[in-house]
Formats: sequence, structure tokens, C-alpha cells
Amino acid sequence: MTKPCIEVHNLSKTYRVPVREAGLKASLRSLTHRTYQEVEAVQQISFSVEPGEIVGFIGPNGAGKTTTLKMLAGLLHPTGGEATVAGFTPWERRHAYLRRISMVMGNKSQMLWDIPPLDSFQVLGDIYAVPPAEYRQTLDELIDLLGMRELLTKPVRNFSLGERMKCELVAGLIHRPQVLFLDEPTLGLDVSMQNRLRQFIREYNRRSSATILLTSHYMADVTALCPRVILIHEGKLLYDSDLQELARKLAPFKLVHASLLVNSTPPAFPGGLQPVEVSEEGRHTFRLPRDEAAAFTAQLLGSLPVVDLTVEDPPIEAVIDQIYQEGKV
Repeated sequence: MTKPCIEVHNLSKTYRVPVREAGLKASLRSLTHRTYQEVEAVQQISFSVEPGEIVGFIGPNGAGKTTTLKMLAGLLHPTGGEATVAGFTPWERRHAYLRRISMVMGNKSQMLWDIPPLDSFQVLGDIYAVPPAEYRQTLDELIDLLGMRELLTKPVRNFSLGERMKCELVAGLIHRPQVLFLDEPTLGLDVSMQNRLRQFIREYNRRSSATILLTSHYMADVTALCPRVILIHEGKLLYDSDLQELARKLAPFKLVHASLLVNSTPPAFPGGLQPVEVSEEGRHTFRLPRDEAAAFTAQLLGSLPVVDLTVEDPPIEAVIDQIYQEGKV
């Protein structure tokens, strides 16, 4: 039996944050009598990730996602609990551990703006003591996967956001990490660039078998890359399993969209069911229990002049938003 690459047991992180009221008096008072408030960013979460697995780590703003990733990357010490990543305790920050991981954040940059990315890559290769032959092979492979060879000799300050994100990925992967933490990797990118980066992450995982823990507010990232999701809310773990199973559990219905030939007579739908929505183009949307959708569509096709018909699950965004609003699964 394969041992998990990432194991987390009752991991917690509490911040001690200074607070004060507004106004001059409160400001002066805080110089000698500072008041603190404890904020529980992460509360006793436990999960494991198998080698080579891509897992979505999702939750609303302030849920504790980035705090958890920073603890697993060794950037923060936990208040309580245990964790091992690739057999190491992250916050001990051993050199052997740091060579096995990488953390790429969509809102942070490790590239120097005034020099070409090729210079930064070389420095990182030296820092991680990557053998020259391996460095050249890895760099060529990443550049080809991302299609960015023309960017290598230009100053980073001249790049678009998407081009800079490509460079960040290369910088984070130049030492071939065994574990990759991705925090909002497609933040602020246009739809086309988001799709290209998703394809790159999927292909890199296939080629390298790297274990990837991904956080993103774009559910398209999660649905495209992560069969499994870990969902936290207010620092607590709410769900850890299959993404589609989550949708089936919280939204046990199908949406049937039917477009009919234009007719002055109002259509009589099977069973007297009325659409929940009718678009200006005449597309009728019905909401039915999953086990009734097939029979309804068959009756619909047999009794009305249907020119287009689709059956789909409710948008996963709606399901996730329902959890965020209610704070439970």
C-alpha cells in the first residue's frame, strides 16, 4: 500500500491580532495597553493526499486555504497538530525538504523585473544545485510545454500578466519538485490563458507524477483539474471527497433545456410540468429529480416539436456557493 505524500492531522493555526477602537485616545492608549484578539484561521483539519494526485483545496475568502498551504510549505508554524509532506515535517525547513516542494502564488512574484527570466531561472537552478544537464533538459521541457521561448531574453517588466505567470511556473518547477502547492495560479488571467495554464498543469502532472494541491476561486480550474476536493469554511474542514459526488448530494436534480419550433399555441408539456425559466429565444428550462429526467425528455421529444435539447447537472458554482452561504454540507 502506497504511503500518502501529504498527511495532515488536527492541524491548527491561531493568530494573535492587535485591535483598538478608532480615535486619538484609543491610539495613545494602545501604546501602553495593547489589546489582542485571537483569530482561529485553521481549526484541527485532517486529510491526506496520495502521490501523483491533484486535489482542489477550496473555500471562501478567509477560510484558511492560504494559511494551510503556508504551513505545509514550511512558511508558518502551526499552533497545534501534525503534518508530513514527502516524509518531512514542513516547518523544520530542511534543505532536502525544500528541494522536494514548490509553492506558486498567483498574487506574488519571484521574478526580477529588470532582467530577463532566463537569468532568474539560472540563479534558481544554482540555488537548488540542479546539475547543468538536468537544468537544461527541464528548462527546455517547461518552455516547450508553455510555448514561451520568445520571452526568455526580454525584461520581465514588459510582460503581460499571463506571460509573467508562465515565468512563475517555470521558476517554481525548475528543480522538479515532488510536491507543488498552487495558490490561485490563474488569478486575473483571461479565459484563453487560464485554459492554457490548466492544460500545462495537467500535462506536467502526467509527465512528472507530481502531487499537486490547488486553491482557486475559479471553479473552472477545479472542475478541469481536480476529481477530488477538500472544502474548508471558517478554518474547519467541511468536505473531502469526489467533486461530482458533492454536486449530486447537494443538488439532486437535472436541468433540461428544450428549444421548440415557434408556434402561436402555448405548448402542453408532459405531466403539466412548467418551465422554471423561458429565455427570449424560446428556450425552456425544466428542473427535475435525477431519476425522472430521462422519462421526461423521452415524453418531451415524442409530444412536441423540439429542435434542440440538452440535459445537464446544475452548475458546480451554484453548489459551492450554496455551501459557502450555509456553512455546511
